[in-house]
Amino acid sequence: MELAPATEPGSSRGRLGRPLGALAALGATWVATRTLLVLLITGVLKSPGGDVTADVWMIYHAWYGVLQTGTFPFDDVTWQYPPGAALVILLPGLLPWSYLVSFWVICGIADAAAAALLVRTGLRRGRALTGAWMWVVGVPLLGPMIYNRFDVIVTAVALAGLLALIRRPAVGGLLLGLGGIVKVWPLLGLIGTPSGRRTRRSWTLAGATAVSIGFLLAAGMNGAFDFLAFQKDRGIEVESVGALPLHLARIAGGWDGRVTMNYGSPEMLGPWVGVISKVMMAGTVLGFLWLLFWRFTSKRRNAATMYDAALCALLIFVVTSRVISPQYLVWLVGVAAVCLTVRGSSQRPVALLILLACPLTLVEFPTMFTQVLASDPGAIAVLAARNLLLLAAAVLSCVRLWRSSRGEAPLPPTVVLDREPTAGYPVRPGIAYEQDLLDGIDHPGGAPAEQRR
Repeated sequence: MELAPATEPGSSRGRLGRPLGALAALGATWVATRTLLVLLITGVLKSPGGDVTADVWMIYHAWYGVLQTGTFPFDDVTWQYPPGAALVILLPGLLPWSYLVSFWVICGIADAAAAALLVRTGLRRGRALTGAWMWVVGVPLLGPMIYNRFDVIVTAVALAGLLALIRRPAVGGLLLGLGGIVKVWPLLGLIGTPSGRRTRRSWTLAGATAVSIGFLLAAGMNGAFDFLAFQKDRGIEVESVGALPLHLARIAGGWDGRVTMNYGSPEMLGPWVGVISKVMMAGTVLGFLWLLFWRFTSKRRNAATMYDAALCALLIFVVTSRVISPQYLVWLVGVAAVCLTVRGSSQRPVALLILLACPLTLVEFPTMFTQVLASDPGAIAVLAARNLLLLAAAVLSCVRLWRSSRGEAPLPPTVVLDREPTAGYPVRPGIAYEQDLLDGIDHPGGAPAEQRR
């Protein structure tokens, strides 16, 4: 197979060769879908599930009022976030409009910034615009809810951090650390970084950022970490994978528990909940032990490995969680989009499963959410299909990540040199390597890149 020649840093040939039609189609699709979202959230068009703005104008705005006093809303059990979430909740107050409109504006900016970053990355030689399409198409499939949760903001930060890890690992670590102190999960993006200086830089900056911001918020405000005390009493959220057997038992008349608002989300409480919670937590532990085993035993890497591992870790985290809120899907869409910017990603079929799960999520929430709460068979069928897709995506992701890092199969034609080849690091004719493929080559005199593979 003939591989594309290397492109020197700063060369514009790859960009100029891109068809303008693809960029025009991306831009037009983004504008059209986001216009539709705005019409739905503003009530110009009737949303199929009714009004989904209450979380912003009622809950977030109430938290905003408390946070302004220098205190976390620790008396409100619906506050279930690390202290960095306070920064996002306070952010709309810096804009001149109402809290609700300002929140929408910030979500729209985050959405557009994520799309722009994916397009910019996709225009590099050897990369693909598939990731940008994943984001542009996947986000609106989740419906107007996506602009009424702050997860799209966190996802944009995490997406930027992942994309920065290749060329600027310190910046990538800083952004993932910032996302981690807001919602924890962005730190999973570090699981696949190659050993060496890149890992030291990114992990150090991520830890330093999360710890320093957490410390400053804890020192300056009361109750920064009080939310941790609520976690032990949580039940099984009605949309999670663990809730499915309880729904089925309830339909069959064999479960006499109850569904109620508990710590900010509708949860199932009663018989077998404690057992299922322990099984789910055990699944999380086993999943991450497997990831560590993979990390220390993987034999080869390519430009996609770091991103593929991040998606795998996030899927394990989501499907074994006691809570799957609908906005969790935007996390998966964002990380899958990053994977798809690399042509050699092993996660392409996984991304397709995630994309298929998005419209099912819109159907179960908010369209059929009342029926989900009542364990209506039709609604539970939709929920089961969505959750089984996510479970299949997690298993497939693990299998493909494992296989992609074993054996001596040829590397994909990943191109774009991060820097000019230096003495001692020969590059085979016709192939250019991204810096992360060099697995931490930072010192002149080291083994040639070819020998390390």
